[in-house]
Amino acid sequence: MTDRTATPTHTVLLRGGEVHSPADPFATAMVVERGHIAWVGSEGAADAFAPGVDEVVDLGGALVTPAFTDAHVHATSTGLALTGLDLSTARSLAEALDLVRAYAARRPADRVLLGHGWDAARWPERRAPRRSELDEAAGGRPLYLSRVDVHSAVVTTALLDLVPHVHPHGDDEPLTKDDHHAVRRAALDALTPAQRAEAQRAALDRAASLGIGSVHECGGPEISSPEDFAGLLALAAEHPGPRVHGYWADRDLVLARELGAVGAAGDLFVDGALGSHTACLHAPYADAAHTGTGYLDAAEVAAHVAACTEEGLQAGFHAIGDAAVTAVVEGVRAAAEKVGLDRVRAARHRVEHAEMMTPQTIAAFAELGLTASVQPAFDAAWGGEDGMYADRLGAERARTLNPYAAMLKAGVPLAFGSDAPVTPLDPWGTVRAAAFHRTPEHRISVRAAFAAHTRGGWRALGRDDAGILVPGAPADYAVWQTGELVVQAPDDRVARWSTDPRSGTPGLPDLSPGGELPVCLKTVVGGREVFVRPQG
Repeated sequence: MTDRTATPTHTVLLRGGEVHSPADPFATAMVVERGHIAWVGSEGAADAFAPGVDEVVDLGGALVTPAFTDAHVHATSTGLALTGLDLSTARSLAEALDLVRAYAARRPADRVLLGHGWDAARWPERRAPRRSELDEAAGGRPLYLSRVDVHSAVVTTALLDLVPHVHPHGDDEPLTKDDHHAVRRAALDALTPAQRAEAQRAALDRAASLGIGSVHECGGPEISSPEDFAGLLALAAEHPGPRVHGYWADRDLVLARELGAVGAAGDLFVDGALGSHTACLHAPYADAAHTGTGYLDAAEVAAHVAACTEEGLQAGFHAIGDAAVTAVVEGVRAAAEKVGLDRVRAARHRVEHAEMMTPQTIAAFAELGLTASVQPAFDAAWGGEDGMYADRLGAERARTLNPYAAMLKAGVPLAFGSDAPVTPLDPWGTVRAAAFHRTPEHRISVRAAFAAHTRGGWRALGRDDAGILVPGAPADYAVWQTGELVVQAPDDRVARWSTDPRSGTPGLPDLSPGGELPVCLKTVVGGREVFVRPQG
């Protein structure tokens, strides 16, 4: 068993590479001592440290950066997608059903079959699987298949038999809202502890292999279970891998504390998701005659924020639609009037997704000190003139989504994540998605996006001393194989780059679309190696 709480005593000098540090934009070397960064500087100065360290690592020109923080993951579901039935690659409904048949044949002993990632918007049939089709493909066994946004699912009759109080309307429509939560809970409850731990290890190992040193687990009673959440935190304490900071999305603050959560936050649902027509909007959907679903109103938001602020806990909410974001803003403002604006700002409460922002809600986020925990890969997957957002909202409204440039300009803190398994763990891809947003006016620099995916996640936890390679910071870093480093030229919407060292700004990989992304060679957390890429 690995003791993750013991301080490493091994002292390491890394040299002969490129170290991404604001302490020295030309740094090529770094010393790690007792789990923290001890020094960053030039190759010549490194000679003085070499005799006094336990190990010297020749970087061979590799890039060293802070490890990434993924500010929104669901570890068990991510692991199940990695080890189980992944429908994200299915190009049609027929292909998805074939994958179900093959998976069912490979897993004869599973009590319930679980899969994820289907997206009918990408299929020529443009519809979800029918229950009768799934019954045939699964051979009459219980089956749960979540849509890519995890806010709706299709299931077999055998799984419905395990949840007798759920009565779907017809054979064709996916389950949403309370019905979906009920069948999801039944499916996950059928997992054995060993299956759950296997999935969690798979998710953490994948994160470590991608240079991710910390993840924010977004659990809750509508998403997982107390046993799943506590099991993940216990596993992370002993398994070599990323740090896991747990958020429990519940208004029960006592339970959140008992579970070891850092906040009663994360996916505390104010609404659902656009793909499932459950995001709560001010105006109706373009392709449905309603405005979605609201789960919490402004008064309930206010009560939760005030209670969390009084208890010294972070509050946080899932809000995607503009009406849901408005409810959050109104609720947080009401809480600030009750307990004090300074106290609310100091608590760094957070909002997950925050997609449909307006100039007014952006200004309110800045005023109230709300962190926007956002997922740029959503835009890469569903943005653009012919994407799912345009289908749901119409092209004009769709172009307003995920306005990262305006949010940064207003001073809204950003923390980047994946919402895995909704989109894959892919930190450099996430940075690229923000820098090359499908709507050009929403693009931000690679440097700003990189900061949001490293230091931003730590700041969302209330930590300003981490996610950056400077003396005194935790030694959470990754080593990368990459091409020439570049510095983005001032604000040409990511189109121009410079390799001029006189800029005095640390360089980053060229993430232009179509190019190869950096490859992680090693990930270190608290001075301990948690991933080393095999040779050859």
